[in-house]
Amino acid sequence: MGISCPGCGFQSALIELLKGNICESILIYPALIPILVTILLFFIKLKISSKLISITLRSSFFLSIILILSNYIIKLIFSS
Repeated sequence: MGISCPGCGFQSALIELLKGNICESILIYPALIPILVTILLFFIKLKISSKLISITLRSSFFLSIILILSNYIIKLIFSS
């Protein structure tokens, strides 16, 4: 049994989200929705320069990082 990567579960969670299973998607990979929001905000920021969008983009980015790391640490602790 190897160590999973911080992104393990992303694809499965995306498939569940596309099927409409939001709760299942969040359980598989909690950072998916914040990552998608961050990507969307990034593309909006390319078109519209706004301080509110910049602040929201930065916040969603840091939330994504925190969720990715938290999820990874929890997987490491409980997979032993």
